[in-house]
Amino acid sequence: MAKRLSNAFLTNLGMTTPIIQAPMTGYVSEAMVVAVSNAGGLGSLPATLLPPDTISESIAALRKRTQGPIAVNFLAHSAATPDADRDAVWRARLAPFFDELGLERDTQPPSPMTVPVFGEAQCAALERARPDVVSFHLGLPAEHFVARLKAIRATILSSATTVPEARWLEEHRCDAIIAQGLEAGGHRGSFLSTDLAEQGGTMALVPQIVDAVRVPVVASGGIGDARGVAAAIALGASAVQLGTAFLFCPEAQVPLPYREALRKARGMDTVVTTIYSGLPARVIANRFTRALRDAQDDMVAFPFGIAAVAPLVGASLKAGSSDIAPLWAGQGVGFGQSIGAGELVRRLSAAA
Repeated sequence: MAKRLSNAFLTNLGMTTPIIQAPMTGYVSEAMVVAVSNAGGLGSLPATLLPPDTISESIAALRKRTQGPIAVNFLAHSAATPDADRDAVWRARLAPFFDELGLERDTQPPSPMTVPVFGEAQCAALERARPDVVSFHLGLPAEHFVARLKAIRATILSSATTVPEARWLEEHRCDAIIAQGLEAGGHRGSFLSTDLAEQGGTMALVPQIVDAVRVPVVASGGIGDARGVAAAIALGASAVQLGTAFLFCPEAQVPLPYREALRKARGMDTVVTTIYSGLPARVIANRFTRALRDAQDDMVAFPFGIAAVAPLVGASLKAGSSDIAPLWAGQGVGFGQSIGAGELVRRLSAAA
């Protein structure tokens, strides 16, 4: 059954290899998306922060460079309400770091539009551009937007960190489900519950979701070499999605301090924290995560946390330090290879 699903999933999308490059906001270049798609995989463009007009232009630019399938990714979070009191408490926690870097403390509450909510403008841009795949993180947007994306024949993917989330996605017309294991780097895709105790590792989660839904399943989390790819396929996954592995590629827009931290890190060096955005996310531990490890209960809600730490992140990276910036990485970080994105796709596929 798994083999039939795999063949159908790849064939329907025009893929020749079961490798999907994860959308990683700020780090994915056009060159990376093109290289992955040209190698037979699925290149993914992170578009949450792109202006609507730029979404259409970016997809058009990619179309000129690859005939392979393209995915466009968005966060599917809901609008949040600022909490001035909580914001003040969190900024007080951050104050020593602002002082250390010689930055003026920001006393203005962050805007909820720091991370735009998927809406009419984004959906209309996709209707104009008609991408092959639209993927989401943190659930799905409103049902009428899903219906409009179905009308342009876009394949819809979203992440699930538990079996109940996978079932919910299938019930709400998701075409394939990304089973995101606890090993995965970056933000957790949780949307029904953020309780990490309810979430499992990739190799336990994938077969459970495969058994629970009828749509194809994509494995994600801690996969960094051909053994992981082969294991995920053997467990019933139709494809695998990798993020951390692609951060090592020359096409990745990764600052030097971050790249050096990736090179030195191993899986045991990563932790799950909320301090960078308000959502649980796996990163390489650094001085910032250790200092604020016991302060996460004071953290402001997503996406306000992003704006709160942004000045610190920018200043520390500019100074050549990885002590403060979020070093997104999964537990498969030790498998990283400094090779081109297309070559990585080919090696993973051939060896697996």
